[in-house]
Amino acid sequence: MSNALTIKQNNAMALPPVAEDMTGYLAKISTITLLSVEEEQKLARNLRDNEDIDAARHLVMSQLRFVVHIARTYKGYGLPLADLVQEGNIGLMKAVKRFDPDKGVRLISFAVHWIRAEIHEYVIRNWRIVKVATTKSQRKLFFKLRSAKKQLNWFSQEEVQAVAEDLGVEPAVVKEMESRMHGHDSAFDAPVGSSSDERLLAPSDVLHADDMDPSSVVERDDGKQRDLAGLSASMNELDERSRTILEQRWLSDEKATLHELAERYDVSAERIRQIEKAAMKKLKANIIAAEHAA
Repeated sequence: MSNALTIKQNNAMALPPVAEDMTGYLAKISTITLLSVEEEQKLARNLRDNEDIDAARHLVMSQLRFVVHIARTYKGYGLPLADLVQEGNIGLMKAVKRFDPDKGVRLISFAVHWIRAEIHEYVIRNWRIVKVATTKSQRKLFFKLRSAKKQLNWFSQEEVQAVAEDLGVEPAVVKEMESRMHGHDSAFDAPVGSSSDERLLAPSDVLHADDMDPSSVVERDDGKQRDLAGLSASMNELDERSRTILEQRWLSDEKATLHELAERYDVSAERIRQIEKAAMKKLKANIIAAEHAA
């Protein structure tokens, strides 16, 4: 079967738009007639055998009110009901695509798993900026732990142990997930009109590093490039022997000693030191002159 059942890819499967206040959407889907067992079986077989998109549309439309009912059970996560319903509708369409009328179950019984799966993924993606559950086992624990909590305060040690035994996990796993769920997102910048004390607690102030400011980084890089260019130009103005001595003494990974250079040029070590000192003085003068000229 093609991907024709995907709402985003096929206009023939267009559903009533989910209004933000849900009023218009609920009014529209409440007028859709529920299918009898025989009608549902006939449409499902027509979809399976003939890939009839109109049959798929009727099957999806007939179950939209049940998606709303399931989505309402997730309102406690603080996410818009319209978004939860939209995700549930996507799960419903996936279920319709996979529904086998010969299995002897009603479509809604089969579709509940797919509807909840899509809503679960949406909740996990959007409940927090920092993800509270990233693995399949963590997702399962997240939803079971939410339903297991009867109050807003933290679990006692006995309650942690009881939940761990009930869910078949270690107590440490329950504590870690509970800690993640109790965490909250904070704005990076302090709200407008905040006091000086509140601003000092904002991440944008606490985490600020002057040396990593983009403009400072660019300025430092430009300065290094100018210094290297100036050094290279000034070195080129020295005679070959003076330039080589400075390179060997200061710019080489394995720096040469005065005696090694003295032996190479067949002069005394003191003479090498004098040449080096004169070259350094001239090099400094050249760099200063270049900076003033710039």
